[in-house]
Amino acid sequence: MKILHYIPSIDESSGGVGAYMQLIARDLGNLCELHVITHKGNNERVLENCVVHYIPYKWKPWDNCKIIFLEILNEISPDVFHTNCCWMPLSALTAMWAKKAGFKVIYSPHGMLEPYAIKRHYWTKKFPAILLFQKKGISVSDLIHATAEQEKENLLRLGWNRKISVVSNCVQIDEIQIKESWKSTKKILFLSRIHPKKGLNFLIEAVGEIRERFKGYSFIIAGEGDKGYVKELQNMALRNGVSEMFEFIGPVYGTDKWALYRHADLFVLPSWSENFGIVVAEALACGTPVITTVGTPWLELNSSHCGWCINIGTRALVKAFLQFLDCSEYELKQMGINGRELVCQKYSSKTIAGQFADMYKGVSSRH
Repeated sequence: MKILHYIPSIDESSGGVGAYMQLIARDLGNLCELHVITHKGNNERVLENCVVHYIPYKWKPWDNCKIIFLEILNEISPDVFHTNCCWMPLSALTAMWAKKAGFKVIYSPHGMLEPYAIKRHYWTKKFPAILLFQKKGISVSDLIHATAEQEKENLLRLGWNRKISVVSNCVQIDEIQIKESWKSTKKILFLSRIHPKKGLNFLIEAVGEIRERFKGYSFIIAGEGDKGYVKELQNMALRNGVSEMFEFIGPVYGTDKWALYRHADLFVLPSWSENFGIVVAEALACGTPVITTVGTPWLELNSSHCGWCINIGTRALVKAFLQFLDCSEYELKQMGINGRELVCQKYSSKTIAGQFADMYKGVSSRH
């Protein structure tokens, strides 16, 4: 079976979607002949077990992007063409081009059609994109891939395409080392893109409300973000009297990233919306308890006793922080072990690759 993906970027700075492709390629490439079409980047992720093809980034008719794409598509002749992301013209256009050429098409929005995402810059960016290409790219596809039941429900409400299957994102659990000790380091970690949807304002406000309980703690904020917005958050921390407790360290990769996860007492992702939240799975795999919100699909943190999935906002975060602070070292260790077990059972790359392969077989066999 041959599978061809389109993904706008596999650069380290591309965030969760680039990471998803890197994580699934190794094991999926053992189950099928895997190809990826993308664009040249400055700091590209290494994709194992697949062939990477490059096309120009521009999509206008007078460029040769479409010609090169169709040449690659026809040469590979995949059983399924799988495109990723929304709001970038080529993600939708490649779906339309592949469908018109007679190929089966799967589309992965990766949470970019969630209500929060659509509302943001709706009239200036999203509405024109919907009219020009986005809705058609989704509607012509043979199947829409959602990463969580919550995303599937939102896509069904949107109504552009009702053929939807759920396959989660994954981590390469065999490559991730669990922490050796749960002795407190008094460090709490946020690691993700620094963006208004991530809820960092709630984090700063919550810490400000109970700063006496956090005496001696450091909050490590790791990730890329607009410099102006980072400055806005730093000023917010200053106004809340907690600026000395927050360290904005920028993007972190590789062994340094994993060391941050293992060294933290707690991982926090107070987002408005996440289609999966790969950083939650990574933190759990390292044995670090997690606080996140119902804006993510991680309600099972509560039932699996490996963290807190809370309502969105400052009040709920304060309550969860107080519960965390009351936990003993033994309780945090047990939560860490539970989290690792959850990821091993449900979100390993080998398990998820098998689910992708089944999805592809189902679509390719349709008439």
